[in-house]
Formats: sequence, structure tokens, C-alpha cells
Amino acid sequence: MKGINYVTDEKDRKVAGQIDLKTHGKLWEDFYDTIVAEQRRDEEKIPLAEVIRTLKEEGRLDESI
Repeated sequence: MKGINYVTDEKDRKVAGQIDLKTHGKLWEDFYDTIVAEQRRDEEKIPLAEVIRTLKEEGRLDESI
């Protein structure tokens, strides 16, 4: 595939990849977002309503929202 290069080990097995960001920048954004989401999978979830309430209390969000 154009714009993608592979790093191989001594047995010629693909072990890493290099992505040309000029060619595949959008793909990289999706890939990175997936990695971040996976890393955060087990983090505590906070309901949106609670986040909004907290931000309003701290003055970091307009009360009209």
C-alpha cells in the first residue's frame, strides 16, 4: 500500500509500521483515537449530567447551557 512501510524482524515478519502522514493523516487520527479509547476502557465513567453540573459550579461552563 502506498504511503505505508513495514519494519521486519530477522525472519522477515512484520513487527511495526510507518505511515506517511501526508498520505494517511486521517487514518492516523482514527488509529490514535482507538488506542486512547482502549487505554481508558477501565477508567471510571462519569455521567455527562454530572460533568456539566461540576463545570457550571466551577464557573468553567456558561450557566445557560
